[in-house]
Amino acid sequence: MSDVIIEERQPQRKKASDINTLNIVLVEPQIPQNTGNIARTCAVTGARLHLVGPMGFVIDDAKLKRAGLDYWHLLDVTHYSSLDDFFTRNSGEFFYFSTKARRVYSDIAYPDGAYLIFGKETAGLPEDLLFRNPESCVRFPMADGARSLNLSNSVAIGVYEVLRQWGFPRLKCGGSLTKFDWDSKD
Repeated sequence: MSDVIIEERQPQRKKASDINTLNIVLVEPQIPQNTGNIARTCAVTGARLHLVGPMGFVIDDAKLKRAGLDYWHLLDVTHYSSLDDFFTRNSGEFFYFSTKARRVYSDIAYPDGAYLIFGKETAGLPEDLLFRNPESCVRFPMADGARSLNLSNSVAIGVYEVLRQWGFPRLKCGGSLTKFDWDSKD
């Protein structure tokens, strides 16, 4: 049996002056627990959250708050009445996540200020929007016959792919034990 050597790769860390902005856009989210989980992902990663209405719940919904727990004060969140309102107020590079896309999400080099746009749980993004932007549509590889991933899981995968490419700016990449010291290990 040969020894297995695991090479620990450290991400290329960015200087504070080089920190990128990541935008997460939810178009007409319907399930408050998903939006709460996504809000928590945004809070712990520093991503900005954009909520495009109409939504299937009110923002003070107890289920939404419970899923986000005590992270709401860390959020940078903006609300929009419609998709037209969102596009009127924002510019940049938009990436549309959809099961209908032909490109794989990890084949994209995401720029600073990127907007990752996700559709509602019941229908996804409007097909006319996808059709007008074929090179900006991306998907997650899935088994044939599987409908889709959960929205909050999809957002987390997308967020961490972008942050991985950027070297995890502002994020703590090492942890510590509560009862032991990693450095005292023989």
